[in-house]
Amino acid sequence: MRKLSPDEAELWAKVTATIRPLSRESIDRPKLPLPTPVVSQPKPKGRIPAARPVEPAPSRPRSLQNATLDGSWDRRIGSGRVQPDRTIDLHGHSLDGAWQAIDQGIERAIASGNRVILLITGHQRQGEPPLARGRIRAAVYDWLAASRHASHIAAVRAAHPRHGGGGSLYIILRKTF
Repeated sequence: MRKLSPDEAELWAKVTATIRPLSRESIDRPKLPLPTPVVSQPKPKGRIPAARPVEPAPSRPRSLQNATLDGSWDRRIGSGRVQPDRTIDLHGHSLDGAWQAIDQGIERAIASGNRVILLITGHQRQGEPPLARGRIRAAVYDWLAASRHASHIAAVRAAHPRHGGGGSLYIILRKTF
């Protein structure tokens, strides 16, 4: 175990002075003498790397997108050989109507034992929010992660071009026994 440097000892003394015991019994603590601060320290030699910028957090939960599937699933999805058991089309829905359609569609798919749902959202419009179009597509990942069916969802993947490409998603449900 190494000894604390004078700066570390001073900082530790300040921290321990602010600690209150959990119990109401008084504890007699010996007062530690504060070490004398070091006036000058040698500067490090060589180049000091610049601080790395902090990357912003992703705007939507990535857990459903990055959830792992069996390798055969990913190959079937990538080649377009996945056939959806159920389709939910959100065209023409308001935000509230789209949320209800997703919730009811997933509930029916779970009850029927379906594994793959094709969710047609439409393409997300490019540009800065708020936008009149593309709000449903932008909210889908948040909805799915927060839905009452989130524990039944194994993964969410982008659909193959034959099933709508960027305007559609596959929702892969977990097996029910």
